[in-house]
Formats: sequence, C-alpha cells, structure tokens
Amino acid sequence: MNENNAPYIVSIAGGSASGKTSFLNALLEAFSEDEISLVSQDNYYRPFEEQQKDENGWVNFDLPTSINEEEFTNDLKNLKKGNAIERLEYTFNNPAVTPAMIVTKPSPIIITEGLFVFHYNEVQRLADYKVYLHASPEIRLERRIKRDHVERGYPENEVRYQWEHHVRPADKNFLEPYQHLANQTVFNDVSYDMGLKVLIAHLRQHLKK
Repeated sequence: MNENNAPYIVSIAGGSASGKTSFLNALLEAFSEDEISLVSQDNYYRPFEEQQKDENGWVNFDLPTSINEEEFTNDLKNLKKGNAIERLEYTFNNPAVTPAMIVTKPSPIIITEGLFVFHYNEVQRLADYKVYLHASPEIRLERRIKRDHVERGYPENEVRYQWEHHVRPADKNFLEPYQHLANQTVFNDVSYDMGLKVLIAHLRQHLKK
C-alpha cells in the first residue's frame, strides 16, 4: 500500500447473535497485525447509569444512544489520519472481569463493526466497503439464549424479554432499513464461510494496489 493512500475502511453490521464476533475473529486471523485493525462499537457503550430504560424499567442497550457516537466516530477518524487510539475494553457490566486497555494502531485496512455502523451518518460515510451479516431471527434468538447464559449468566426469561422489547425493535428501526447499503451480504444461518472467503479475497486484492 502506498503511504500516501488513506486506509480502506470496512464497516461490518449485523444483528445480535448474527455471528459477528466469530466472523471478525476469522477475518482478522487471515491478515497480519500490520495489515488490518479493528474498532468495535461494543467498546463505546455509555456507563450503565447513563443508559435509557424502557417502560418497564429495563435498561435498553439496543438503542443508538447507548453508544458514545461522538467518541466512536472521532477514534475512527483518528485512525484514518494515521494515529493510534486507546480505549478501555467494555466488559458488559461484568464485575468479575477486569477491563483491558485496547491499543489500536493504524493499518491499511480498518474494520469497524457493530449494530449501528450503518445508522450513524458519519461512520457510514467514512466506510469504503460495507458488509451486512444476515441470519434469521429464529436462529439468532437460539444463539443469543445460549450465548447470554454461558458468557453473561443471564436467565432465559430475561434474554427473551430483551429480544422482544429491545433487540427486534432495534433490528427493524436501526439496522434492517440500511441493509440495502451493503456492498456485500454474508448469509450465516448455517455458515459464513463462503462470504468470508469473498471478503478476504476482496481485501487481499485491495492490498495489492
């Protein structure tokens, strides 16, 4: 990559439990640390006490306002300018986990991912290539129940409440309306392997320019 060229920014969006984390891990493993870097929307959640609550008093983390959009956008801009950024890891309010300091260095390819990366106007405009990770709601709910029980200790009734009142409304209001903007849709009801291969090939081709 020519040093005078701006980094190639790839935004990856997808609903809760669509497989973003495993997809991203596989993508990052296909490149060296000098070639690719990641900025995750999850590390920009506002503090718990600043989160909005629904009509039943449940905190709703599935709103665009749950994320510090300004800091998220500014960090992405700084990376694009060639500056390293630092961010304290978000631990999903788990007191048993000590958050680590994440240092992200600039690279030829910058991946930004999260529920709202297509919804936030500035983040959307910064992206050179957009990927939408798609999985059916039924499969995603099944995955989320398993994930939230094992990783976060949430009982199933709480997961189902959040799904019905927070997750699915967020899909319909802040995610699915932007699906048409994607340059590539990766279908992941069963496997994302084919879509991953296509994206890796696209990025390898870009690095050759």
